[in-house]
Amino acid sequence: MSVSIKTLGIDRLAVEDRLRLVEQIWDSIAADSAAVPLTNPQRVELDRRIADHEANPDDIVSWEDVKASVSERLER
Repeated sequence: MSVSIKTLGIDRLAVEDRLRLVEQIWDSIAADSAAVPLTNPQRVELDRRIADHEANPDDIVSWEDVKASVSERLER
């Protein structure tokens, strides 16, 4: 039997419970990140972003600004 949201009964959980489960699954994957190595394109992109940040360290957006922008977009 293959594992699926139906065979595990996940589809019967409330949305909030499913979201919490997704967070827990994601955290467990992140904790074992060595088990999921980066692809070459991912590594190239990360290197590009690091180089861009090092060349432009003041070119940032604060977390507060990001949250405000997202909230504004969601209210439209």
